[in-house]
Amino acid sequence: MTWSLRNRKTNLWLLRLNVDADLVVIASVDVPLRWVHTLEQDDGAKVVRVDNVNNPYKNQANFDRRFKLTLNKLYAWSLVDYERVVMLDADNLFLQKTDELFQCGQFCAVFINPCIFHTGLFVLQPSMVVFKDMLHQLDVGQDNPDGADQGFIGGYFPDLLDKPMFYPPPNGTKLEGSYRLPLGYQMDATYYYLRLRWSVPCGPNSVITFPGAPWLKPWYWWSWPVLPLGLQWHEQRRQNLGYGAEIPLVFIQTIVYLGIIAVTRLARPNLSKLCYRRTDKNISLIHAGLKLIAIWSILAAYVLPFFIIPCTIYPVVGWTLYLLGSFALCSIANNAFMLPMLHVLTPWLGIFGALVLMACPWYTDGVVRTLAVFGYAFCCAPFVWVSLVKVMASLQISLEREVFFPILGESSPPSGFNKLY
Repeated sequence: MTWSLRNRKTNLWLLRLNVDADLVVIASVDVPLRWVHTLEQDDGAKVVRVDNVNNPYKNQANFDRRFKLTLNKLYAWSLVDYERVVMLDADNLFLQKTDELFQCGQFCAVFINPCIFHTGLFVLQPSMVVFKDMLHQLDVGQDNPDGADQGFIGGYFPDLLDKPMFYPPPNGTKLEGSYRLPLGYQMDATYYYLRLRWSVPCGPNSVITFPGAPWLKPWYWWSWPVLPLGLQWHEQRRQNLGYGAEIPLVFIQTIVYLGIIAVTRLARPNLSKLCYRRTDKNISLIHAGLKLIAIWSILAAYVLPFFIIPCTIYPVVGWTLYLLGSFALCSIANNAFMLPMLHVLTPWLGIFGALVLMACPWYTDGVVRTLAVFGYAFCCAPFVWVSLVKVMASLQISLEREVFFPILGESSPPSGFNKLY
């Protein structure tokens, strides 16, 4: 089998399933050697080093840059040491063994779209004749609507929709020709989100694929509970690959956030006095500047932790670290500007409630779940708005207090002299 180097988790899961096949990784020459050694020594995979296939469609108007190297999939046809190859994408989630796929014909794929087959998983018979012809088609500019492997391979096998459905022969013989694979070999996660359960009657429910938005791929910690299946993907990773690479950074961030919370509590009487005296004519300008700083600091408290968390950490750990980080940074803004903590944390409470609501397992289907989330957001919006108003009002009062500026009637210091409280 061959698949994207990014999905080492799939490699280990296939090993656990005891698949009756070699595990082969097609790796371009710019892949670091330490990754290659890990795949070979730790995972028992065979690594085939290749040069990147030049993508002649990269200047198309609708071309997505993330598909620039996807034509390296064509090297699967050059693996002539094998009778059959099952090519896999990085986002496949295996539910059971699929060894019967090696009985399929020269080319077999699943139609997720009624008219276009999906290249996240397909079966092929390696052939140097086919491989060289594919490279020739790239040179002559075969039509490719998306500029990626999906469009090119779809154009190379345009009549697959007319082919018969694949049913593995009970005697284990290999079929000849091209076949359509049952939907159970590429179950689009979108189908699950509609019913919150699988109901694919045609073929075994074997492989889940995630062809949606790239920023909601299941390996990202924020994909769950937004998309429920993300946790299932991470459970497989936890059982196979683990999170040893991410845990040290998570531990460091946790210590930093706890330290921030402790320091802000102890330093509260002093943080609010860090400002300069100015003459009366500059007070309005200082007020505006401090208001802007306060609002941006609160906004940063909710945004910054999201981007510094390791993006492939376990979702529960990721969200816990995010909530801890945003709480810690909010405490800085709260103490520095003497703001009401409850109102500063209203968005924090709203996010926590939304996570609990989305993680609830008792919804009858995806529509009910979506309506519940939208209803919750609609009800929370007024509270967030009121909290923003309260924060601005409290900030204005704080700026007018003696702790920030000299009381009315106090003699002004000499020009150019600033006193730090």
